[in-house]
Amino acid sequence: MTTPSKTAPFPGSAATGPRRTVELTGAQALGLLGRASLGRIVFTQRALPAIRPVNHLLDHGRIVILTHEDSDLYAQARDYGDRGVVVAYQADDIDPLTHLGWSVVVTGYCRPVTDPDALTRYQRLLRPWSGPVMNCAVRIRPHLITGIRLTV
Repeated sequence: MTTPSKTAPFPGSAATGPRRTVELTGAQALGLLGRASLGRIVFTQRALPAIRPVNHLLDHGRIVILTHEDSDLYAQARDYGDRGVVVAYQADDIDPLTHLGWSVVVTGYCRPVTDPDALTRYQRLLRPWSGPVMNCAVRIRPHLITGIRLTV
C-alpha cells in the first residue's frame, strides 16, 4: 500500500496546499454553464434515477437539449406538458491533475419545445455526438441553481 504524498492533498494530485470551496451565485453558475459544451441530464426512468451525458446550449436562461421522440426524457416532458417534469442538469470543468475547477447543478422544470421555428434553430445550433437522429428538443427552466468553484 502506498502512502499519499505529504505535498499533494489527494493521491495523484498536482496541486498543493489546502483546498477551498467557493459558492457561486446563480448568475456566475449560469455563466459557466453557458460556456460548457457537455453536461449530464438527471431524470426518472421507470421510477429510478437515470443520468445521460448530453450537449446543451443556454438560450435566454433556459437549458436546451436535443433528444429523440422515443426517449424517456421526451415522453415525460410531453406527458407533463405545461407543468413540466422535474429534472436536474449538471456540468463541470474539473482538472484531472489538480482537481481544481467548478461544478454547477441546475434543478428545474423540463418541457418539450413545441415551436417548430425554435426546434429548427436548436437543431442548427446543437450537434449531438451520439445516438439516433435528434428530432425533438426539451428546455429546462431553472428553479434552483447551485455551483461551486474548487480552488487553492
